[in-house]
Amino acid sequence: MNTLLKTVSALLLATALLAFGNTVHAEEANASSNNLAQLIDIAGKQRMLSQKIAKAYFFYGQGIRPDKTRKQLFDSIKEFNANFDLLKKKVKIQGVQDMLVYIDMAKTELAQLANAPYSKENAALVMDYSETMLEGSQDIVVRLEDISKHKKELIVDLSGRQRMLAQRIAKYYIAYQAGFRDHNTIEQLKTAVAEFEKAHATLRKAKHNTVRIKADLAKVEKLWSVVARFYKDVERGGLPVIVLATTDNIMESMDQITRQYVVVLGS
Repeated sequence: MNTLLKTVSALLLATALLAFGNTVHAEEANASSNNLAQLIDIAGKQRMLSQKIAKAYFFYGQGIRPDKTRKQLFDSIKEFNANFDLLKKKVKIQGVQDMLVYIDMAKTELAQLANAPYSKENAALVMDYSETMLEGSQDIVVRLEDISKHKKELIVDLSGRQRMLAQRIAKYYIAYQAGFRDHNTIEQLKTAVAEFEKAHATLRKAKHNTVRIKADLAKVEKLWSVVARFYKDVERGGLPVIVLATTDNIMESMDQITRQYVVVLGS
């Protein structure tokens, strides 16, 4: 199936699934507030993994730290699949189940591309499928948030989204270096950078922050200061190894912070 047919098929399937699964009832979740926060965390992590897979594919394809980035690529695919299976088992909301069917199609195609030789054509498809997986995972996060009575889990979503943005920024940065120098690549990168900085400022003021969370957010801010200038001047390029390592450190720190918010909400 060529790229156009794949795109049309995906759009038709997405339209049908969204039309079928619009109604969500709180009783379908069958989860306590803490369990709901955990599920939002997992669904949010899927957003991050969708971007991390594509990012690792580009870094590996460019021969940058190939041993590390190849392992990261396939470890991320494995983790995405494990989380996918967990959400399919634990969340019985019909709309979520329908969206998982949509995501399954994209993740299967992406996994096949990961095992194929790197090419610019394949890289473009990886980019497209990573966007499909991101959009589907975001839809699941929103559906889970909609069944929250107190909406306090929103802080988990905001923090968890930072994990995704860190990887998304690195994905578009390395895609630009790999020759994807169109207007969309630059704009997506700039938008993600702005969203990351805005969300970080909000998290620094969050009432749920413990002493440890405040310290970890300060660490993220310090790491961000190292790489932000590369993202904001992507045309200049350079130092991809530093970008890779620092971005992953930011993602790991935000993952720890997000898990801490889950604990705080459950206490």
